Amino acid sequence: MNPLWRLLGWSFALLLLAMPVVAVVQGWIGGERWPIRVLALQAPLDLVDEASIREVVAPRTAAGFFATDPAAIRTALEALPWVAEVEVRKQWPDRVLVRLDEHRPYGWWTQGRLVAEDGRLFPAPEGADPALPRFHGSDDRSAEMLAFHREARPLLVLAGDDLAELHLSARGGWRILTREGLAIELGRQDALPRLARFTRLLPTLRRDPQGRVLRSADLRYTNGFALAWGEAGLPAARPASSPA
Repeated sequence: MNPLWRLLGWSFALLLLAMPVVAVVQGWIGGERWPIRVLALQAPLDLVDEASIREVVAPRTAAGFFATDPAAIRTALEALPWVAEVEVRKQWPDRVLVRLDEHRPYGWWTQGRLVAEDGRLFPAPEGADPALPRFHGSDDRSAEMLAFHREARPLLVLAGDDLAELHLSARGGWRILTREGLAIELGRQDALPRLARFTRLLPTLRRDPQGRVLRSADLRYTNGFALAWGEAGLPAARPASSPA
């Protein structure tokens, strides 16, 4: 027999053998024989709706075990609100395992985003808590700002206030707006020690004999600070978006 014909014959035979395998893997056949029956979620969920996960997974497993693509499921799940990381794998004979980590929101960032507890930024889903603190700074300094907030906030809480906004300028200057509307300029050097000294005096400073409201404090002085009062009922001062 001509060697060419022999080669063609063997190729055709291999193709016939491979076609059923390809058909199963592609989901053309076999979906009803090897179906995915179980979706196992390996993490408790607080923010991500389990029904939304099932809506994403169901159509991507309809073609059966062999045709299910874990990477495609992972990509689709990562697009859901609040989802940080996803791991998807198949388990013979009829199971898909999904491990999902949620973003834990810490505060609001610029451009309609939230910053998570680990410093990662993500688009703010619908229903995000508007009372979370607000951060204004460069994206690459989010972890630094969260670390500063975790140290600065208890100082203000002990003084009877709370931290509403934290600003970090391009030059490294810190500025705070409190829940009570007090703007505090901290500067670049020794910001936390300055804040600690000031908050120890803050309850006393707010007891103004004339009934005025403390509006701003500039702590960028070696010995002391500058204060500004305003009449009660007037709008509180707000820090600029890019303090010096």
